[in-house]
Amino acid sequence: MEKNFGDTSKEVIKAKENPDFRNEFITAHRKFILSKAYGVVGHFVNENDDEYSIALIAFNEAIDSYEESKGDFFALASVVITRRLLDYIKGESKHKNEILTDSLGSDIDSSDEDINIAFNMELKTKEAELSTSNNSFSPSTSSMQDEIYSLGDVLKKYGFSFFDLVDCSPKSTKTKKACSEVINYVLKDETTLKKMRKSLLLPIKEITENTKVPRKILERHRKYIIAAIEILDGDYPQIAEYMTYIRKG
Repeated sequence: MEKNFGDTSKEVIKAKENPDFRNEFITAHRKFILSKAYGVVGHFVNENDDEYSIALIAFNEAIDSYEESKGDFFALASVVITRRLLDYIKGESKHKNEILTDSLGSDIDSSDEDINIAFNMELKTKEAELSTSNNSFSPSTSSMQDEIYSLGDVLKKYGFSFFDLVDCSPKSTKTKKACSEVINYVLKDETTLKKMRKSLLLPIKEITENTKVPRKILERHRKYIIAAIEILDGDYPQIAEYMTYIRKG
């Protein structure tokens, strides 16, 4: 089990400088790497899988880019692992869709090809740009990281984290449209918005009565909807850039 930031920061710095200690550090946190890989891809991952190799490379990248002044190493590692695996999933999805398109002709709706349709995919580029060619944080990426941490504090009140969004984002155009409708409704209805924030629950009954969106969609994508509402109604300009489609919905 990984240690807290206070215990870990000096170990990460040492791992950056000492290859032997780096190997020991990585081995000690193998379960963390496997767990994060599982959280992103949504199925069991072992050390023989490509997903584990990618997550391992990402963990190494996080070690190289870490700076003690920037905060929790494991938050950084989570973001980098997520980015790398989403890139991998996107590449695999694109390849499969190209094969399907070749075999089925024009029957494939290109709007559904990209697994990036979900919120976690739309954020992947900016949320994880945490290292540069000099292994340091640029102002824009540091700002993005600040937004992620700030949003994380808000979402914690609702009982979930920023990284939980990977598993609860809508995966189809139809579901994405339904979620957008709900999000816009709550943003425009002050009473419903206040009720959500006071109870720290999504007011499912009121929303279904006023939007006709099925209760099943609300329950399945509750975390995604709450997060999107807080992002678009809060002070998260960089993250909100990747949710403009909701405003247009």
